[in-house]
Formats: sequence, structure tokens, C-alpha cells
Amino acid sequence: MSDLRSSIENASPSRNKWPLVAGIAAVAVALIAVVGFTVARGDSADRAAGGGEPVRGGTLEFALLDYQRSPDPQLGSNYAESIVTNNIGDKLVWQDPKTGEITPWLAESWEYNNELTEFTFHLRKDVTFSDGTPFNAEAVKANYDQFIRGDEKLEILPNGARLFPGYIGTDTPDDHTAVITFEKPLASTLQAASITSNQQPVFLSLSTLKLSAKERTDPKKVIGTGPFVYESWEEQVKTVLVRRKGYNWSPPAIGHRGEAYLDKVVFNTIPEASVRTGSLESGTIDATLDVGTTDEKPLATQGFKVNYRGVSGTAIRFDFNVSLFPTNDIAVRRAIQRGWDREAIKKTVLTDSYSVATSILDPSVPGYADYGDSVLKYDPEEARRLLEAAGWIEGPDGIRVKDGRKLVVKLLGISNLVVNKPAYESIQQDLKKIGIDLQLTVVPIPDWTAQRAKAQTDWNVTAANSSRNDPSVINLTYGPLLGNSSWLKKGTPEYDKALDVLGKIETTLDPAKRGEYAKAAQDLVLDELALTNPVYNPSQVIAQAGYVHGIIFDAQSRNNFVDTWKSNGR
Repeated sequence: MSDLRSSIENASPSRNKWPLVAGIAAVAVALIAVVGFTVARGDSADRAAGGGEPVRGGTLEFALLDYQRSPDPQLGSNYAESIVTNNIGDKLVWQDPKTGEITPWLAESWEYNNELTEFTFHLRKDVTFSDGTPFNAEAVKANYDQFIRGDEKLEILPNGARLFPGYIGTDTPDDHTAVITFEKPLASTLQAASITSNQQPVFLSLSTLKLSAKERTDPKKVIGTGPFVYESWEEQVKTVLVRRKGYNWSPPAIGHRGEAYLDKVVFNTIPEASVRTGSLESGTIDATLDVGTTDEKPLATQGFKVNYRGVSGTAIRFDFNVSLFPTNDIAVRRAIQRGWDREAIKKTVLTDSYSVATSILDPSVPGYADYGDSVLKYDPEEARRLLEAAGWIEGPDGIRVKDGRKLVVKLLGISNLVVNKPAYESIQQDLKKIGIDLQLTVVPIPDWTAQRAKAQTDWNVTAANSSRNDPSVINLTYGPLLGNSSWLKKGTPEYDKALDVLGKIETTLDPAKRGEYAKAAQDLVLDELALTNPVYNPSQVIAQAGYVHGIIFDAQSRNNFVDTWKSNGR
């Protein structure tokens, strides 16, 4: 990590240079940087065979459950939006989906100070936006300033503020050097600069940055550096991208050179799982995300390739509101953690594409620890004991009561993943057996977002997940100055403890120390404070026709189509 040096670089004593390594030897990094790397692309047979030589041309018809609400890539907050964004814009660096290593992209190299408050990026000199203007340090500064701070006059929100807390600014000592500084250590900066999930630091041209939020709903005015450009956008219907001519700066690690193979990608919004499946079977579409769990095996039997990658970040989780009755009682929170049968969900709801959560972190995230045999072990008798010891007495209808108030827990969840609602319903049934009335409201993202604004006063549980392949996702989610998803109150011991314990993750890049701090963070949110109830580890599942090749799953399990091609050429 911070004390490693490349064999071909001479780092000064006060600086730390690329490559940044996450749990692998420096020699392996040098090798990957030189010869390239095959990223997660679906099933191993397709990766090995490669389907033959790539064919240029054709249109990929791709289906999604959700839709893009705006063409503005720095605004998007769902899977559909982040996937489109990844194909019209690029990032400073690329995170390898297998190792977590940060490798070059628009930045050829970088270094950072020992305090982890200053990060210097040395940019490629051959990159342009699709309008022909240069990508340079001025563009980095303008994008980061607006992405993190927002622009009230243009009605641009500070979407990057949580991702880059304490941002001071970006200096530009020359056209191809950008120096980003922070008020305090931010060890996750490099990973944040690579992030491909919601509200991501993709680069837009200076002309686009001058536009208001309303003006950015015209896709033709949204200019990026990516392998595709907008052709059209119809909200709730489809987004159409066409190949960018002259593109030649994919991340070296994926091994693709030159322009995208496909002429066009059409993202079709199809909310119903049965219709997505039927469209694939009929040949109306070539591939679909959000494959229904009951459709995975039948599609594979018919010869379709069913590929998946777990979403690195947090599990799908129940975040408890510790300021609202009855989840302000830690006995209730602990009883919910222990009161539902994980094995039953595994058998009746999940497929092999998913896994039951054994921590707040997905196992792919560095620092993950397993709580499956402790805090998150199914133990209904212990759950009942906890409730009874806290004064919750079983009522005539089986729902427990304390001081005349029933044990009703109101949950707000999102319907954007096919497994969410059936998993929640299984938990609801189990919790009722121990005297907890879990009331479910599972809605699309716009409705969830609107209700989430009232979470502190109206909801005991908000259910969601956060995509980020770095242990700092715990701080981003529960840190009192960042997500504060459990509504910890300032001035309480719990608030101060969370501020201290979770904040330490950002103070070091030493693997051993970071692992220690990640473990302490998981102990705090799962056990000591019981702020959350992890449910399952989500996956992105794609079914595709046999003639479709090269769909890339990145480190956040979003998809990139620069290397995608169709062997039928259509």
C-alpha cells in the first residue's frame, strides 16, 4: 500500500507513488500494467473460448428493470443510470474487479503524501471529449469542483460531497497534472476516483458543466470522454448510445485497444421480469440484466449464458433508526438480527448467484469479517429472551407490547432488485413468530427517495445497499458526518464512538492497519451498537444470447461494453 514502490519508479521519501496494491505483490502489479488483464466477463467458458475473433459492428439490445432519469452521468443514482454512465464517460483510474488493485486509466500515474491529504494525478495527453476539446487538468478541476460542491445557480447538487469529504480543491501546476487536496486524511481517494456505481466522478466537457440541470436533460449536450455517445434518451423507455469515433484510451488492464466493437447499444426499460425473459427468448433483445431468480435455470437450459458477479460493497441491509420507537431499543434491533432464518431464504429465495449476508460487507471487500456464527446466527430463542428481558410482553395477537405500545417496525425498501421483496417477506414471517410486526413498504427508487427524506421521523428501517469495493463504505454509510443511516444523535456516546471508530478507516493505506480498522467498524455497527441487519449479498445477473461476448463486470459489478461484440454481426 502506501509504503510500496514500483520497481521502475524512484519515489521521494515524502511521497507514495502508483502502483497502489491491495493484497498482492508489487511484481504482479507491474506485470498487469504491461500485459493487460482479462476482467470478469461472465462465465468461464466464454472467457476461455472468447467466441473467436471479435466482430465489429452491430447493435446490442440490452434490457433493464429500471430506467435512466436524466442523461447527466454525475446525477444518476440507480443501476441503470450507472451502467449508461460507464459507457459515455471515463474515470481517472480503474479498479481491478478481481484484486481490488487500482490501475491507470485517464491518469497514467499518481502519487500521494504520507498524510493522505494530497493526491497528484499525471494525466494522459491523448484524451479528448467527444466534441473534440481536450481532457486536461483544467477539466479535472472543473469537474471535481462542481461534482463535490455543486452549483446552486445551475441547480446542480453536490453529489460527490460524501464520496470526497473534506475536499479543499484541485490545483493544476500544468496542463496534465492535477493535485487534489483534502482537509484531513482520505485513504479511499484513489478508489473513489475509480468508482463506477451511483453518482460517480465521470468527466464532462467544460461546455456541459456550464449547463443547468434542466439543460442537461438534452442528451446531445452531455459530452463525455467515453467509448460511446448519446444518440437519444426517452425517459422510462430507452437510452440509445452510438460508438465514439477515435476512442483509444480504455483502461490498460482490460486489454482492449481502440474503439468499441459495437456500433450501437440500446438500453430498453422493461420492468416485468417475465417480459424481459420472453424478449430474450424471442430474440427481441440480445441480453438482459435483472434476471428473475426463477428464470436463471430455464434460460441456461435453453442455451443462454447466465453470468453474474456479486456487488462489492455492503449487503442488502436493514438500517435501524435508533432515534425512533421501537428501534431505539437495542434489544429490538438485536432480536431482529437473530430472529429470521437465513437458511430458509437461501433455499427458497436465493439462487447460486446470490449469498446470505454474514457481515455488513460483501466478502469481496478487503477487511470483510464473518459474523455468521455469532451476531448474525439464527437463534429465535435468544431473540425471544432479549425481548422479554427488555420488557416486551407477548400480546393477545402474538405481537409483543411494552408500556401499552405494540412492537411494530415500519420498513421502507426498494423494488429495484428482483430478490428484495421476497427476501423481506420471508423475514417478515419469521419475525412475526417471535412477536415483531414488520410492516413492509417496498417501492421503486423515486418513491423510496421521496420517503427516505422523512426517514428520521417516519421509518424504523430503511433497506438498501451501497456499492463500493472498499471498507470505507462502512464509514460512508454509517459515519455520523456522512451517511448516518441509523440517525445517531450528536452529543451521544454512540455518535462519538462511531465518529472515532469509523473514521479511522480513512487514516491509513497499510493493509494490516486498514484490516484492523475495518474489523473494528464491523464490530461496532453489527454488535456493539447493532445499527444494521444484513440480509443478503446482491449480484448483478445477466442472461445473454450465445452470440454475445465480452460484457465486462467491473469492481462495482456495473457493465462496460467497450469490449462487447456479437458473433452474428447484427
